[in-house]
Amino acid sequence: MLTDSAAPGLPRPEAPADRPREGAGEAAVRARVAELEHRFGDPADPANPVGAARLLAADEAGELSGPGEQLLDDLALGAEFVPAELGGRLTRIDTLARTLRPVFRRDVALGLGYGVTSFMAAVNVWTAGSSEQRRKVADLLLGGARISVAYHELAHGNDFLRNEFRARPEPGGYRLHGRKQVINNADRAAAFALFARTDDAPGARSHSVLLAERDQLDPARFATLPRYPTAGVRGCRISGLDFDDCHLPEDALVGARGQGADVALRSFQLTRSVLPGMALGAADTGLRTVVGFALGRRLYRRPVMEIPHARSTLTGAFLDLLVCDSLSLVGTRAVHLLPEETSVTAAVVKYLVPKVLTEVMHDLSIVLGARFYLRDGEFGVFQKHLRDLPVLSLGHAGSAACQATVIPQLARLARRAWFTGDEAPAALFETRTDLPGIPFDRLTLAAGRDSLSASLVAARDDQPDGTPEEHAVRALAVGLADELRRIQRDSLALAPQDRTALAGPGAFALADRYAVLLAAAAVLGVWRAARADGTDPFLADPSWAAAALHRLARRLGHRPADLPAGCEETVHRELLRRFHERRGYDLHDTPLAG
Repeated sequence: MLTDSAAPGLPRPEAPADRPREGAGEAAVRARVAELEHRFGDPADPANPVGAARLLAADEAGELSGPGEQLLDDLALGAEFVPAELGGRLTRIDTLARTLRPVFRRDVALGLGYGVTSFMAAVNVWTAGSSEQRRKVADLLLGGARISVAYHELAHGNDFLRNEFRARPEPGGYRLHGRKQVINNADRAAAFALFARTDDAPGARSHSVLLAERDQLDPARFATLPRYPTAGVRGCRISGLDFDDCHLPEDALVGARGQGADVALRSFQLTRSVLPGMALGAADTGLRTVVGFALGRRLYRRPVMEIPHARSTLTGAFLDLLVCDSLSLVGTRAVHLLPEETSVTAAVVKYLVPKVLTEVMHDLSIVLGARFYLRDGEFGVFQKHLRDLPVLSLGHAGSAACQATVIPQLARLARRAWFTGDEAPAALFETRTDLPGIPFDRLTLAAGRDSLSASLVAARDDQPDGTPEEHAVRALAVGLADELRRIQRDSLALAPQDRTALAGPGAFALADRYAVLLAAAAVLGVWRAARADGTDPFLADPSWAAAALHRLARRLGHRPADLPAGCEETVHRELLRRFHERRGYDLHDTPLAG
């Protein structure tokens, strides 16, 4: 098994005695990630059965990689989605994201199609299921089976409360009637988490979640619909389910009748937090592919990397990945440390991270030029990830649905939380320390505090150590805190209808500004934590934080002062070091197989 080690040329001093040290959980996940990287091997090796060439061939055929699924079977990947008390390896949401990155680095479809859909389904049971249901789902996943989650009806999209699929109560159980569309693994899942109408009355108490096992269903009254062809994740087996007055026993109900919306929204807080962090693996491959191109391709008698636009684009893409990983880290650790606030942070992560990663891939495609159209060869994997990544911003919790979760909470946070609450605990931003267990029972539907924005306000008051880079960080923090004040003012001024999911465009734009601000708060928190910890010289350097905050300020429409000359140069050197030393473009400087 491979192990992590210090990279040549960048010392990794031991943490001082009074600083956080790597916990046992961190050591385990580093070993697990190293094992996955080792088993997947070098993507560029044409003889590798799970290398890029073979994965692209499977994608062209519209299939998931057989060797890829076998590899994940051999590694019992399903155990990653099962809580440790039920025999699995799930103890932390942040480490789950990192564990799946090596899979997504190779193939988004394999990550979704093999297992993540099962996690999306299972989390409903972990959140509200009975002990018998939890044991049943755990046994399925530990045995290598898959579970599908069935929220969608094409006529209603993310508006689940208008869903028409029915589970009519009857003595001893329910009668299922209707269709669910766009369901991953519908044809081979051993069980389904079904979101169904159990009451004809309008409102949030009219739906429930039911756990349907395939072998319980009458084959004469249940069918799988034809497969949908897709532009991205073409290997995923996406189809639908059709029920015709099909009986389901009473013990299939997850939680209480009429609590389906509550169960789904609390489950979303876990899936929205973790999935974008996995997707960073695909963007890492995209950036790595274009860095290799820019170093090896000559244009105008010099390497493309020396062209200012290309150099700036690649450095900016690296910064964007660090921003996304900072926000993902905070979102996943908040599940453990701030579960009462996760309804907002999870929605922000799921809205902003896929959006930024998609923009990164677009910007990189411009540097790659006509080669980004190629569907095979050295650059074929880039085109596949370019198609696959946008799928992650859709699904059962699309971008607009995530913003619609945040908008109704803005005025309340503006009135009760901003500039008054305590900042988040330091552990929220630490990359190496252990966490308490997953508090499924403490996840709430609305937040009353905002510790992350309070950390931004606290960072504004830090005293810089005198370097130009630290002064730049503080100046940017001051400007971002002023932006929070403007967001507070605008949130309090929202009209009543603009405080609902039916809000107008202005409220959605306000939610976007708030999401960018929380990303800035995450960057500041990660940098402050790294500076206190002292084990990662790059993350402790204010250069990357200043450059990342500068990009976020410009995203908000600000025109901040120019950065000190050394900031972008420091980040660019790190970009090249990680490329040459095969290290990941994430907060953990992860060793890669290729």
